[in-house]
Amino acid sequence: MIGLRKNGYHTGESIECDAYLAGDRLKIYAVSIENFRGISSANLVLPDHAVLVGDNNTGKSSVLEAIDLALGPDRLNRRPPVDEHDFFEGKYLPVAAASAEEGAVPDAAVEVPVAEAPKITVEVTIVGLSEEQEARFGGNIEWLNVETGDFFTEANPAGVDAANIKAALRVTFIGAYDSDEDDFVGNTFYSRSLTEGDKPEPFSKKDKQHCGFLFLRSLRTGSRALSLEHGSLLDIILRLKEIRPQMWEGTIGTLAAFDVASDPALGISGVLDSIDKSLKKYVPREWGVKPHLKVSNLTREHLRKIVTAFIATGDSDHAAPFYRQGTGTINMLVLAMLSQIAEDKQNVIFAMEEVETAIPPYAQKRIVHELRKLAAQSIVTSHSPYVLEEFELSETVILSRANDGLLSHAQIALPDSVKHKRYRQEFRTRFCEGLLSRRVLIAEGATEATAFPVAARRLAELNPDTYSSLEALGICIIDAGSETQIADLAGLYRSLGKRTFGLCDKQTGPAKAAIEAQVERLFMHEEKRVEDLILKNTTNEALIRFSDEIDWPQHLLAKYPDPKGSVVAALKEYFDWTKGNWGIADFLGQCSETEIPSWIREACITLKEICDPPAAQSAPSGGDDDEADPTDPGA
Repeated sequence: MIGLRKNGYHTGESIECDAYLAGDRLKIYAVSIENFRGISSANLVLPDHAVLVGDNNTGKSSVLEAIDLALGPDRLNRRPPVDEHDFFEGKYLPVAAASAEEGAVPDAAVEVPVAEAPKITVEVTIVGLSEEQEARFGGNIEWLNVETGDFFTEANPAGVDAANIKAALRVTFIGAYDSDEDDFVGNTFYSRSLTEGDKPEPFSKKDKQHCGFLFLRSLRTGSRALSLEHGSLLDIILRLKEIRPQMWEGTIGTLAAFDVASDPALGISGVLDSIDKSLKKYVPREWGVKPHLKVSNLTREHLRKIVTAFIATGDSDHAAPFYRQGTGTINMLVLAMLSQIAEDKQNVIFAMEEVETAIPPYAQKRIVHELRKLAAQSIVTSHSPYVLEEFELSETVILSRANDGLLSHAQIALPDSVKHKRYRQEFRTRFCEGLLSRRVLIAEGATEATAFPVAARRLAELNPDTYSSLEALGICIIDAGSETQIADLAGLYRSLGKRTFGLCDKQTGPAKAAIEAQVERLFMHEEKRVEDLILKNTTNEALIRFSDEIDWPQHLLAKYPDPKGSVVAALKEYFDWTKGNWGIADFLGQCSETEIPSWIREACITLKEICDPPAAQSAPSGGDDDEADPTDPGA
């Protein structure tokens, strides 16, 4: 049983909560993952519809792949079902226990205990079962308190009638290395049978089909949609409609009877006849006779892979294979086929990677709307603000992973200073990028938010051994709007497992302390305005060069007919006039390394040391696709 109480899920929306407690929609309530790919351990509780958010290589796809191992009807057809790279840190062999004394020489007469071989385990808890499903799964049904996440185990049958107690089904995938067979094995079982029965009871392919889980991988779904391969969308639709196309024998027979080179005009048949005559000189007739050419040696499996739907495009009648259509067209075709599956199955769970791939924003929204409408539950991953803003705060699951592979999840809890209306209005410009990043730098205002990344990028171009751009360090910069908002926004992102940094002008003691309490490192210069930092700490040559490059506005030319003659005063007013509009950013973008203020240079060096330490000092990675974050607050 997985510990759900600690990670209990609350929608925060009374309407959604009432519908959920009604138990009329199939959904994955919780997922527990151990030792799978970059995830050493994870316990996730999922809402009715969920978008999984996180930086690249956080583990979003691994979560969906893990669920597919447990519930995907066709996933275990792959042989082997798992391999070396599916185990956390690639460790799948048992390890001898360490000696009690370091450096002690083991006694050959003493048997050294061997630890149990690592196993991949994925446990999925499903609720919202229909009467038909409850009847099918019978004795494996358990009763779950959906408010606390605890299973009902009291010796009180009437207790399951409470509104918050729902029928649930737990299944567990177990993958391991079989040393006797020198191969990897894996299967899904009813979880109860692993602890209560004499023998584990497999959760069969037929059982999985009754759960209605469909995983759509971003790179593979479209290319196989209208083929007849096992597990393709068309194959799924045909199976749901109980249609078994009996085309294989007829097609193979027709092709076998077709001799492609029988026409003498082609000249090939004459050559083959000559070969036949020569062959008879050396071997008996029974050994071989009459070589001839046919279309192919196709089997039904070959046909499944090559039988392809053709689609006409434009106004002409010319048709091309469906996979030669535009990526966006293919994705919309996938959506149309999903609707067919949902209509036939009624109660289906869709998991989909990167729904925005090659799709314009309006179509991304359409896909999300349709998925939510078609599916009892939809679980998607995305990096698109147009997709993310279609999900409520309670439906946005922020994933973060520590060095040791522990995957945690959090939901967005807005601080009092950020109202829900503001969050929605500024989602694309202020909040989305931070949700998708692993590290966030909260800047005091628009000037800092535009100028600092330009300076870091410029320094990295001039001296790449010493500096790195913010993008290369995986840092997104957020405009807080004012110094009073830095602490609250940093606290928001910190609570979601992000590494947070602050960037601001000189603050009072209490304000500085409030910010430092929420960030890993505060970068605060000693000037009250960033314009003063620039003008006091650059060279006169850089100011004059920039003065010659810009188009001075008329009102400043009227005040400073010769800007170079009073370049500091003129540029101070120019920077004020372009505040938040890239004035200082443009200046820093044309500076040499020594012309960029030393405080900015030192801040960039420090950020690189924190986020990208030298290899010898890096902590070991937490998984096959994680990075070292020695001070990750999610650790």
